[in-house]
Amino acid sequence: MNLPVWRASAIGDVLAVVLGALLPLAFAPFDVWPLAILGLAALFGLWQGQSPRRAAWRGGLFGLGWFGVGIYWVFISLHQYGHAPVAFAVLATLALILAMALYPAIMGYLLVRWAPRGDGLRWLMAAPALWTVLEWVRSWLFSGFPWMAMGYSQISSPLSGFAPYFGVFGVGWAVAMSAGLLLMLFRAQGWRRLSVGLGAGVLWISAWMLAQVVWVEPAGEPLRVSLIQGNISQDRKFEPEELDNTLRRYAEMSAQVTPDSDVIIWPETAIPMFYDDAREFVEQLEAYAHRTGVDYLIGIPTGSWTTRVFQNSVLSLGSSQGFYHKHRLLPFGEYLPLRQLLSFFHNLVDIPLGDFTPGGKRQTLLRVAGQPVGVSICFEAVFGSEIRRTLPDARFLVNVSNDAWFGESLAPYQHLQIAQMRSLESGRYMARATNTGISAFIDSHGRIVKHSPLFQAVALTNPVQPLQGATPYVRWGDRPVVILMALLLGLAGWVGRRGRHSRPTAP
Repeated sequence: MNLPVWRASAIGDVLAVVLGALLPLAFAPFDVWPLAILGLAALFGLWQGQSPRRAAWRGGLFGLGWFGVGIYWVFISLHQYGHAPVAFAVLATLALILAMALYPAIMGYLLVRWAPRGDGLRWLMAAPALWTVLEWVRSWLFSGFPWMAMGYSQISSPLSGFAPYFGVFGVGWAVAMSAGLLLMLFRAQGWRRLSVGLGAGVLWISAWMLAQVVWVEPAGEPLRVSLIQGNISQDRKFEPEELDNTLRRYAEMSAQVTPDSDVIIWPETAIPMFYDDAREFVEQLEAYAHRTGVDYLIGIPTGSWTTRVFQNSVLSLGSSQGFYHKHRLLPFGEYLPLRQLLSFFHNLVDIPLGDFTPGGKRQTLLRVAGQPVGVSICFEAVFGSEIRRTLPDARFLVNVSNDAWFGESLAPYQHLQIAQMRSLESGRYMARATNTGISAFIDSHGRIVKHSPLFQAVALTNPVQPLQGATPYVRWGDRPVVILMALLLGLAGWVGRRGRHSRPTAP
């Protein structure tokens, strides 16, 4: 029995929301990575035979489900820890979700409006390329928010083999290509189904074979690295009366692991006061580092009340001293874009140290235990382009963060998965220290070697192997993927136009 058109359209719309809401299950902590391919293939199917406006509508609904479930934790950050009124926190979170939902909406419109009609050209050439380009645009437009880019869902799948070559966006292209192949496999018959199956086999076998290539080699002996997760409550972290307890906890936990450590790492703003005000404590810690022969990397804000210039920084102590100043700041969290227009935000949300100045793009690498390290702070780990700045000189990566802002949500797990992709892209170990979790050691293949639980004071110690060499992604970044996707879109459009012009007209 055929359903009325309006009812069939309504069912398709509801299905789009449901598919989007299920998509976060493909990401951490669930890691059901096949859902990314199945969900995207189903979305492509819902676009089939629709008008451009209806395709945009369904893409937007898919995005609402996807990001509504995937980044709901923004509300927790704003209301529970930023003390924003409920109404404002809801509206701000909804605004971000709507902005992110625009990307699959635009994708649906452009694909149906401009892509060639043939299944092969549309689903194997135009759709994967357009999806990849839009994810890349999402990574930089309006400061960029590439959270939950499709490639992150494949950390545990064979498609992750593309990461050292093409980065997270290249893996995302492979997901979209797999979705297109799956849709065509479902619709094709006879020899066409066989050819589509062979194409899928080539794609996945290629990913597996590429993963077998080793681009890096050891650069010295493994280092014994310790991560100090102090578990300082976000509600109390910046209270003056809590300062002595905070410094004592980090010092005592560090002393316990000192005999087994070459390097000790404290998380972002572990010292919750400006460097100029903490000089006495820092000098005592530096003297202790010299006596014990252990190097420290410590999160501490820097700046001057005279110049009113403040930075989110990491300080190295021990065999060498220096600073890394965070370059890629978090909009609204660490600086206020369009300050004159959006000044009300700071009046409604209480974010300590929320007015930083970015550090330079090119900074001298910090050194610990004789090895140069690539340091990133919190949000910077979301951008492969930021991590690349330290490579290939950096022998291993360090990320410090304060994920306490996320509470007990999906975000700490998602953030850790993002860090895994950075290790996989760069072929480097990463030591990741956070205030309340999840702190972790990640190997050069993006695998978690050891990690801490959430909301517990823990000191993790593990060997970290310094490595040298450069993966193709380290050498070339996102440029090859973007250029290739642009060429594919141009070729699909050209072939499609040529096909339409070559059709004979009816007499």
